[in-house]
Amino acid sequence: MEVEEVQVLTVTKYIKLFGIIIGVVVVNILVLSPGFLGVKIGGSPLTTAIGVTLLFASALVLLYGSYALLFKQPVVLPVKQIKTHEDYVEALNHYRRVKTLGNDISLALEQLDRITKRKDTLLIVLNQRFEPTELSYKKFASVVQEVEKLFYLNVRSILNRLNVFDESEFLRVMSNKSTRFSQELLQEKTTMYNEYLSFLKSSLDSNEEILLKLDKLLLEISRLDSFEPGDIENMPCMQEIDSLIKQTKYYKQ
Repeated sequence: MEVEEVQVLTVTKYIKLFGIIIGVVVVNILVLSPGFLGVKIGGSPLTTAIGVTLLFASALVLLYGSYALLFKQPVVLPVKQIKTHEDYVEALNHYRRVKTLGNDISLALEQLDRITKRKDTLLIVLNQRFEPTELSYKKFASVVQEVEKLFYLNVRSILNRLNVFDESEFLRVMSNKSTRFSQELLQEKTTMYNEYLSFLKSSLDSNEEILLKLDKLLLEISRLDSFEPGDIENMPCMQEIDSLIKQTKYYKQ
């Protein structure tokens, strides 16, 4: 996620908290003001009890609202339950605290932002060039959809690996401080973590390749004046994308 997006999320949280504060203040004014309900603390036992209860409840609402918005860690969905683009963004954001993988997580979030923009731009261009009922439109839209599925499959696979990543153990192994273990075992652990990091980078590279192919497709569509259905399959970029999609049946998550 880009810095601007993080700032927007932070501002949104403060706006929500401000809304809670305003709501609590308004309720207290309506209940305690003599001009409205006029519940008076220090009056009859009933009105005193109502007033004290209101103030106590108001304090609880403010405390819990502040905690939930500013401090509480969001509940992370299990990977198998992740479905929407927002789910993927939220899941990856959970791992931003893993400093060892900070740059990789930032790149993955940036790629998520770009895949949405590329898809939206492609659909806009397709709607400008074709009617949704045309075969050419359907061919291009279908390819974009399949490539998008592959992109999110890569992200899902990254999340599966992140879910079992132990940063403290990784740092201990990579710094060779686990002296209680034999060199052979340490070497195996080091190899395992190197493969882990290599897999993450490979998945990120694959998604970067997908984004590049979508850029090429967008360029090819924008500079051609007319399309025949038979010409679409012969477009260099379409052939590259088709080859990439066919590889998915061999893809192991």
